[in-house]
Amino acid sequence: MIVLTALGGAVLSGALTGCADPGATRSRAAVPPAASPEAPTRPAPKPSSPSRAPESEPPVLAPGPAGLTPVFERRAEGAAPGSRSGSGKVVALTFDADMTADQGPRAANGEHFDNPGLIASLRELKIPSTVFMTGRWAQEYPAQARSIGTDPLFEIANHSFSHYAFSSPCYGLPTVGRADMRGDVDRAFAAIRETGARNVVPYFRFPGGCYDDAALKALAPAGVTAVQWDVVSGDAFATDADAVAEQVLDGVRPGSLVVMHCTRSAAPVTEEAVRRIVPELRERGFRFVKVSELMRG
Repeated sequence: MIVLTALGGAVLSGALTGCADPGATRSRAAVPPAASPEAPTRPAPKPSSPSRAPESEPPVLAPGPAGLTPVFERRAEGAAPGSRSGSGKVVALTFDADMTADQGPRAANGEHFDNPGLIASLRELKIPSTVFMTGRWAQEYPAQARSIGTDPLFEIANHSFSHYAFSSPCYGLPTVGRADMRGDVDRAFAAIRETGARNVVPYFRFPGGCYDDAALKALAPAGVTAVQWDVVSGDAFATDADAVAEQVLDGVRPGSLVVMHCTRSAAPVTEEAVRRIVPELRERGFRFVKVSELMRG
């Protein structure tokens, strides 16, 4: 069984990712940064059934009502023991690799929008993960994108080309025109694949977590599944790794999907938090999976 829902997001200084706090406008309670305005609220789409896919292909969900792009938030609790994912105690850690079109000069001046230490820690800890990457990030760090996208431990999904919003208002982000939405997603996939990344999955995460029916309709021809989350790490702009870890550990349930970040400048304590989260969840009997496996289960 797949649970689908709509979520919100949070962005500070007009530039951050799905450092969104869905609890600000959805069912889960969490406190967003004080400076962030409220995200738009929309009814959750009705559940869609998973499409069948060969074991070697990443699964996608069937279109939602009226053919809209389907939205995946988490896997339902209590997976059958004989399911592909085995025990129902699985969790997916996802990391948004954000960069906007205008942040090139900041990167040139030494600001780090990457986090190679985090990726190294995920490898050391053997944590399968899904990285939601903007096309602009892939262009700025092509060697890292290729390394991530050729490592079977990881898969790369689409986070738009330059992190512009797909609905408005969305925390002050510039907005992609409706006629340009499909092209933006295609451009991001092209930029990611141009790096030589091969493990690229047909999943898309809306910048800021903001979307509406118009956006879901615009992206339907792209054949992607929109992937949100049910656990907000709170790592965006955080300085206390223990607080981030506690928020994740308090929120994770069997089948959860956690949103975190892969940008040192905007999420400097993520690696440290992950090093606490992983052993604790393993102690609780959880197994880590990529989104494709979570969705397949």
